[in-house]
Amino acid sequence: MWTMNTNARRSQDWLNLILAALLFFSPWLMGFVSDVMPTRNAWIVGVVLALIAIAAITAFAEWEEWLNLALGLWLVASPWMLGFTGNPAAFRTHIVLGLLAAAISAWAVWDYRHEPHATA
Repeated sequence: MWTMNTNARRSQDWLNLILAALLFFSPWLMGFVSDVMPTRNAWIVGVVLALIAIAAITAFAEWEEWLNLALGLWLVASPWMLGFTGNPAAFRTHIVLGLLAAAISAWAVWDYRHEPHATA
C-alpha cells in the first residue's frame, strides 16, 4: 500500500544509492586506491549498500534499512577494526560516508515506524 511516507523512503533509498556510488569510487576520488584494506572495504561495502538500496527502491522492507544502518556503522568502525586510521583520506571518507549512511537509514526506519496507519 502506498502512503505519504513511501516517497520519502524512496528518496532516502536513492540517497543511500548515491552514497554507495561515492563510497565505491572514493579510493580514486580521495586518492587512497594504493592502500589495499580501505580500498577493498570501500568497494565491498559500496556494492552491498548499492544492492540493498536498489532492493529497497523496488520493494521496500524494513530489514533493508536496518542492514544499511549496520553497514553505515561498520564503515565508522572499520578504520579501527581494519587498521587504517593512519590514512587520513580513507579514515575521513569511511567516517563521513558511514555516518551519512547510518543517519539516512535510521531516518527511513523512523519514518516507517511512525507512518500514519490508514483506517478502514
